[in-house]
Amino acid sequence: MCQSVGVTDLDLGGVYSARPISLEAYRAACARLEDRIFGGNSLFAFDPPVRAAPPLGESWNWGVFHGAELVGWHHAHARDERTVYMADTGLLPEHQGRGVYSRLLPHLLDAFRSAGFTLVQSHHRATNNAVIIPKLRAGFHLQGLSAYEGGVNAALTLSLDDTYRQAMHVRSGFRAPSGEAARRLGLPDEGLPGLADAPSLPLPPEAESGVDLGGGYGLHRVPTATYREVYARLEASAYETDSFDWGDRDPAPAPRGPLWSWLISHAGRVAGWQASRAWDTRTAYMVNTALLPAHRGHGVYTRLLPVVLDALHGEGYPLVRSHHHLTNNAVIVPKLRAGFRFQGVQVDEHGVMAILLRSADPAYAAYMDRRSGLTR
Repeated sequence: MCQSVGVTDLDLGGVYSARPISLEAYRAACARLEDRIFGGNSLFAFDPPVRAAPPLGESWNWGVFHGAELVGWHHAHARDERTVYMADTGLLPEHQGRGVYSRLLPHLLDAFRSAGFTLVQSHHRATNNAVIIPKLRAGFHLQGLSAYEGGVNAALTLSLDDTYRQAMHVRSGFRAPSGEAARRLGLPDEGLPGLADAPSLPLPPEAESGVDLGGGYGLHRVPTATYREVYARLEASAYETDSFDWGDRDPAPAPRGPLWSWLISHAGRVAGWQASRAWDTRTAYMVNTALLPAHRGHGVYTRLLPVVLDALHGEGYPLVRSHHHLTNNAVIVPKLRAGFRFQGVQVDEHGVMAILLRSADPAYAAYMDRRSGLTR
């Protein structure tokens, strides 16, 4: 059954609009246009099916129009009583890169919310940042990676329930269980007391003159010993994630290889830090970046990324790697916008972490797209 959204046209700006269409019209549009939209992808060719497909059930179908011309579509269907699956979105290449998808997305989510769904799911090629970034900015979170006939897919989930969203943060280790989320998970309420007050530390004299990041912020190279001293004094003021406590066990020696350290300054005081080290002979690893709470939300992380990446690539490492909590979109989105791609998921003492990788070599970046099935 095809459901409408209760409107005749959604104004998407720039002469673009969307409106409900029938399932048959959506399928006809796919048959006519999908090779122009998806023809560059690498998809395994199965033999013709010998069994009928299961009933589709309730579905939602929109056509995207430029003036009177059909230039794309969206199709979704119910997976169960709580979940709707965004199965297929297509837009002709000449209409991509104009923000149409980002403007369509909130209308689709409003329709699913009005229909009573709790979860919205979708899958995308793992290196398809053009779609993944708008999804993450809309509140989706990475749930995992899977290999299938089309390549490597990133599974994304959006919760339309605030409590369930908090539960996702608990499962990733980004937040400790507390309140209603803890009750529904059957966990004790272990809400952390919050961040410690940050002592005001002057930028140490051994800090280099640094790079101007704008807005009064600077990025300064410092010796490793200086970074570690600052980190020890400010760690409790920067992190409130729910990590495993190794107790009094003596750690093994730190990994060998060079380590690069920066302090972030504002008005002559320490506002945060960044530390990176060698991972292997081709890869540098961004180990640790933090901004004190008063300095978040000002775009500092986005502005420091190219400076750090240029420095690491300049040291001879064509690849840069980093790990982040699956639900930490505030960091993952700037990383993807800087050219990182999802590489995997791992569980460690910090929780469930997304592995990101950036290549400074265009040939290797193209290779990553081929492995994911995004391109041929």
